[in-house]
Amino acid sequence: MQSSENIESIFGNPVKAINKLAFPTIFSILLMFLNNLIDSFWVAGINADALAALGFISPLYLVIIGLGTGLGAGTNSLISRYLGADRREDANNAIIHSIILTLIVSAIVLIIGIFFLKDLVILLGASSVSTYCLDYGEIIFFLNIVFLLPNVLASIFRAEGNVKRATSPLVLTYVLNMVLDPIFIYVFKLGIFGAGFATVLASFIGLLWMLYWIFVKKDSYFSFKLASYKSKWDIYKNILVVSLPAGTEEIIFSLVAIILNYLIIITSGISEVAAFTIAWRFISMAFLPCMGIGIATITVSGVAYGARNSENFDLTIKYSTFLSLIITLIFSVVFFFFAYPLCDIFTFTANDPYLITRSAEILQLLVFYNFMIPFGATAAYVYQAVGSGFKSLALTILRELILSMGLAYLFGITLNMGIFGVYLGTIIGMNIGSLIGFVFIWIFNLKFKKMCIN
Repeated sequence: MQSSENIESIFGNPVKAINKLAFPTIFSILLMFLNNLIDSFWVAGINADALAALGFISPLYLVIIGLGTGLGAGTNSLISRYLGADRREDANNAIIHSIILTLIVSAIVLIIGIFFLKDLVILLGASSVSTYCLDYGEIIFFLNIVFLLPNVLASIFRAEGNVKRATSPLVLTYVLNMVLDPIFIYVFKLGIFGAGFATVLASFIGLLWMLYWIFVKKDSYFSFKLASYKSKWDIYKNILVVSLPAGTEEIIFSLVAIILNYLIIITSGISEVAAFTIAWRFISMAFLPCMGIGIATITVSGVAYGARNSENFDLTIKYSTFLSLIITLIFSVVFFFFAYPLCDIFTFTANDPYLITRSAEILQLLVFYNFMIPFGATAAYVYQAVGSGFKSLALTILRELILSMGLAYLFGITLNMGIFGVYLGTIIGMNIGSLIGFVFIWIFNLKFKKMCIN
């Protein structure tokens, strides 16, 4: 059976397992990034207010996606550890727990959408375009389950090594959304509501594909039957111990961008924010492969940890870090040497040579921001894999907020180095924080080796 072969591949060579899981995941994440850009492109054709509304509502949408990512990480981590420890019944039980937990979170998001969405929109400063925000945001909040559940189901497929089922529906979702956007916005004349409806419909179709495999083909390695469910608070707790920190980390990444915008406005003005935003999109793109490899690392290192296989655990840490570093360096070199033509294409504004030049200058500087991220990312995902989600969160707070944003403020504001100080502090803080995280996970790795020997 294919599922048995997938399981054997995870228990076998960690290098092959990471390659098998990571690259399709990277592709789906990059496609998601492209999908977000195309969303903005089609909505921009409505009018400037609609595009602004999309910008205001996007952080709330990303929080929902972050919750799904967090639940997926918690589910993947626990199931992988059970799988490694040869506790298949517990893994099946954990799957039903994770689905119930997803439904509970979905209900909470729905309640927030019904009673508080308008207040959140006003709180974000979008009162002037609140109608557009609600047209797009209400359907996203009301049908949030189509975003949460696919993330959790994908993590389950990934835990059994079935990367095709984990990524294909997500790829279909993004491609469908790109196709459906102009149809619902312009052909059916639904405006920004059409963009939201297209996003929900595309995700729903992707979810149906996953449910077909689970309930029609019924050939998954794990069981999705209610008969497997035996309520255990410890299982809920073990999922949440990883899910809550992982979801919070997604929010922190958005918070960092907000703080950076604030520091940039203080030191250089609003025009610098526009140039920084363009450069930051490229920097964010370079981090996406680390995410894909990290998601694969949760499965492979989680299985090795559950099986008490210190050799595979050690190799997973080394290889995932190495692979992330190589891909990150390739992105960085390309962005450094081709910064000007890339920014020229990305701005879509040949009439503003200053914006193109300045964004290219920022991009060439910020490529150094990414250099050590693979070390910090590996540490975060491995801590999630072993169930130490709050350690992962603590390292993220240290790296992103305390060191990176703290040094950006110190250099840019306190030491009066201006905008260059903001960027320099951000880069130094990120690199130091990433290395500190790797030191911690390497110490954990050495302790795990000793424990396995004894």
